[in-house]
Amino acid sequence: MRVEIRLAGFGGQGIGLAGLILGKAVSLYDGLEAVMTQAYGPEARGGASSTNLVVADRPIDFPFVQEADVLVTLSQEAYSRFRAEAKPEAIVIIDEDLVEPSPQDTCLKVPATKLAEDLGRRIVANVVMLGFFTAATDLVERESIEDAIKTSIPENVLELNMKAFKAGYEYARKMETGQ
Repeated sequence: MRVEIRLAGFGGQGIGLAGLILGKAVSLYDGLEAVMTQAYGPEARGGASSTNLVVADRPIDFPFVQEADVLVTLSQEAYSRFRAEAKPEAIVIIDEDLVEPSPQDTCLKVPATKLAEDLGRRIVANVVMLGFFTAATDLVERESIEDAIKTSIPENVLELNMKAFKAGYEYARKMETGQ
């Protein structure tokens, strides 16, 4: 098994942290192999940003994402730039308030920014997306992501991030059951 995952948005959305948490979850807690690379523009905030993960059940000989099996986008620019580089049948997860997909594309839509704002901090939209990703893809165990969050997030914002993860996870589960 080899899965290529690309998380993309713009600087300041926590794309790198989301990738770090996901990579830590699958490698340290699920016992899989994982490699992470990042790319970002010269701007500290607002420029393009992507985190790329290769996850496998065997040693990874080529550590780069060529055609993503899963694409998670938190900005229109990221969707427009990276959708063509993902497999046609890729799982595409978008923040529905920030991304307008092409009409022929089938995407999983989550109001990540709105859910984060409802929790009081827009900045946790990345962790809302991790919750949604976890429930929608079954590529990582829920407990593994939760453990990775607990060991990656500062104590003063840990509770907020755990709520953000739960909000995204529950949103995906409600979509599955049609509620």
